[in-house]
Amino acid sequence: MTDSIFHRGPDEDGFYSDGSVNLGMRRLSIIDVATGHQPVHNEDKSIWTIFNGEIYNYKELREELGKNGHDFYTDHSDTEVIVHLFEEYGVEFVHKLNGMFAIAIWDKNNKNLFLIRDRMGVKPIFYAEVNNQLIFGSEIKAILANSIYKKDINYEALYHYFTFKNIPAPFTAFKGIYSLLPGEMLTFANGQISKKRWWKINFNEREDYDEKYVTTKLLALLEDATRLRMRSDVPFGAYLSGGVDSSSIVALMTRFSDKPVKTFSLGYEDELKNKEADLYYARKVSEAYNTEHHEYIMSHREMVEDIENVIAAFDQPFSGTISTYFLTKLICRHVKVALSGDGADELFGSYLSHRTAQPMHHFARMYDKVKGDTLTDKERNLFAPCDIKFLQDLYDKSEGDEAKWRYSLYLFTDAEKSSFMTDLFKSQINGTRSFDLVKNNFKGLTAQNALNRILEMEWNTQLPDQVLAFVDFLSMAHSVEIRSPFLDYRLVEFVATVPGSMKIKNGNVKDILKKTVDDLLPQGITNRPKEGFVLPVFEWMVEKLKGYSMSVLSEERLKRHNLFNPEVVGNIMQSYHSGNRSNAGRVWNLMMFQVWWERYFE
Repeated sequence: MTDSIFHRGPDEDGFYSDGSVNLGMRRLSIIDVATGHQPVHNEDKSIWTIFNGEIYNYKELREELGKNGHDFYTDHSDTEVIVHLFEEYGVEFVHKLNGMFAIAIWDKNNKNLFLIRDRMGVKPIFYAEVNNQLIFGSEIKAILANSIYKKDINYEALYHYFTFKNIPAPFTAFKGIYSLLPGEMLTFANGQISKKRWWKINFNEREDYDEKYVTTKLLALLEDATRLRMRSDVPFGAYLSGGVDSSSIVALMTRFSDKPVKTFSLGYEDELKNKEADLYYARKVSEAYNTEHHEYIMSHREMVEDIENVIAAFDQPFSGTISTYFLTKLICRHVKVALSGDGADELFGSYLSHRTAQPMHHFARMYDKVKGDTLTDKERNLFAPCDIKFLQDLYDKSEGDEAKWRYSLYLFTDAEKSSFMTDLFKSQINGTRSFDLVKNNFKGLTAQNALNRILEMEWNTQLPDQVLAFVDFLSMAHSVEIRSPFLDYRLVEFVATVPGSMKIKNGNVKDILKKTVDDLLPQGITNRPKEGFVLPVFEWMVEKLKGYSMSVLSEERLKRHNLFNPEVVGNIMQSYHSGNRSNAGRVWNLMMFQVWWERYFE
């Protein structure tokens, strides 16, 4: 099992076995390289832990525990604080941690095993229960490597993939294998599993905030979060796309470094205007802060060559962003740790669903005035950055209901999936509908504001299931650890009190963040159009990947699993190549499923 995840920790392995539990881990040595070997135990060896991730405030915690009489046998390991915190506070110790972590704790005396995932879900944990035995690992492949688990498809989970571009947790693509949720703790005792959420984002918007207070507080929190994430005994660097988020982190890193920060950017052989701008602005930031800058230039051919490795990193079908895999090829030659700007879009509002939330709320509220064409200019401005035709189309599909309009922005609707899935596939899904899942995701939200409600819903779903998934799996595939200051829980909890009207203002996305960091950045960066850190796959598929995509989704290959109707898939392909570019994401989604299925079930 540990061999299967060698890439997550190529430096050393460690094992513990006592007849009741078997613990194994692979270590990427970053803190206390010499003495921080795992598994780690307490003074009388009654408590053992293995742990993936970083506890950023470990120095402060070690000092506190030392004053309380705890003895440490490592030099300065962040892992060792876990067993002593557990001794001191029991399972409530998790609230003391500032970090990203997947933790397993074995309480030998009480025969209790605890699995704990960090608040945001940066680090993954998967588990399966077979014959009253619990198997768990940082990746699904570790469970697949255990002979008592018999590999089988979870069709209901796969059904949702075609809507969300990823498998929604707690499901996985494999029957009987589940993902622990962010901020969730699993206890295995007496052959029984119990779970509880120990943290969840909670929105409490403060309309009395003014911009000066918010920007001052944000900058202080972001600066401290960056400082903590620069604790490392090995060289580190930073992703730099030339956008607001990563550029802000690089700017703040220079405050805590006495030598040039190493920065890394991704470019492409093809001269794509939007992607050339990334390199241009990244170079501007590098020059402004005198970083040691590196660029990785890739081609469409490299993507085709590595596509199976990308899917193998996830162990599941995935058609979201995969750029991290290619840039990390360069990063791993220079550093083991890199800071990134991940999480900022999801906190402050950037994606289409975020840009749509407030305008759609106002559109539905003033629909009679829209129909009567009696809107004032001031009222029309509330629709920015969306145009009225887009909002009208969305309203016609949803009547303004938030779950319905958000559902219509996902990739494939239930009706569209029904058109290309065979009777064999449909017979396996027991009437499952992705719309029901979307509706359920809106239940129990704490936010009141229209934008914050979308942000909260996606924070609990899309962020861990898709965004943090590609960050972790694709960087760890090359043994590189990514740390994001925007995911510091103190910052997240504060931003959850900031009104949505400050996050997207007059159609300007991440408005309050841009005002916070504007003085840090070279001119033009906060004003440049949003350009996501995504491969230009859709541009490539028009010509350069046309032959490849048609081969992957050929009738011959689709018939091997008999899950898709080749004629309908062919029509989607034909429509795309005839100029319907809106089908690009759908073609890519189907392709990535096919690559996954052939690798894992052929």
